[in-house]
Amino acid sequence: MLQPKTKNRTTTQLQPERYARLKAEITAPYRGFRKFIYIAGGSSGLIGAFIFLFQSLAGRSLETTLPNLALQIGIVAATVLLWRWEERSRK
Repeated sequence: MLQPKTKNRTTTQLQPERYARLKAEITAPYRGFRKFIYIAGGSSGLIGAFIFLFQSLAGRSLETTLPNLALQIGIVAATVLLWRWEERSRK
């Protein structure tokens, strides 16, 4: 049976901050990517809500504008909820 070489083990020790970062990534993989998606989705929903709000205030085809406005507000609410859930699970 082959034994691992101890010389290689000691020369490849991880630095403490790098080890902590890798350990955090193992406990919550892709956290940074998920936060980026939440920010992008929330921004998109906020811009859409802004546009549909002013279209509804202008009275432009309310039968399609109001459901779209509600959808955009729902998207913003969902991303805020997911963001808070992510932050709560972090602690």
